[in-house]
Amino acid sequence: MRITETSLKGVFTIAPDIIADARGAFMEIFHAEKFGQAGIKANFLQENISLSKKGVIRALHFQWDPPLGKFVRIIHGKAFAVAVDLRKNSETLGRWLGFELSGENRLQLFLPFGFAFGFCALDDATELNYHFTVPWNPKGESAIIWNDPDIGIDWPVTEPILSGRDAQAGTFKEWLARPESDKFRVH
Repeated sequence: MRITETSLKGVFTIAPDIIADARGAFMEIFHAEKFGQAGIKANFLQENISLSKKGVIRALHFQWDPPLGKFVRIIHGKAFAVAVDLRKNSETLGRWLGFELSGENRLQLFLPFGFAFGFCALDDATELNYHFTVPWNPKGESAIIWNDPDIGIDWPVTEPILSGRDAQAGTFKEWLARPESDKFRVH
C-alpha cells in the first residue's frame, strides 16, 4: 500500500498493492496502523455507496457538525474526483486537486475535515464507496456549486446531470461569509 500526501496538506492518495493470480485478485484497501504511520488519524463510523450515470456530478459537499473526514474509492466504473481546501487559515484555501479514480487503477482518496469533495462519473454505473469518520448530519452539512468561478475546477463535462440540491448550492464566497466556515481551520 502506497500512501502519499498531496499538495493539499492532509489529503492523501492511497494506492493498494494488488496481488493477482489465476484465481483473481486481492487487495488491502484500509489498514489503521499503516494509515496512522502515514499521518491519517481516522476511525470510520459510516459507510455509503453511490451509483451514478455517466455525466453526473455530485459536488462539492462537506460537513462541519460533527466534523467529517472521508475515505473514498471506486468499486466499479470511473470518476473524476475533486478535493477543495475550505480551511480559512490554510495557504491553499480555495485550491483544488482532481484525481481519476477507477475500478481499474484502484486509487483511493482520504480527505480530512476541512475539505469539500465532489466527483463526476465518467462511466455508466459508476459506484463510489464512501467511509465517513462520523455519521452524516444533514443539518450540519452544506455544498458549494460545482462550477464556482472562484474555485475554477476543470470538470470533464460542461452540462452535467445534477441533483436539485447541487444545482442550487451556494458559492465559495457565500460559504466563507457564513459563521460555520470559521470551524474550518488547519490544526
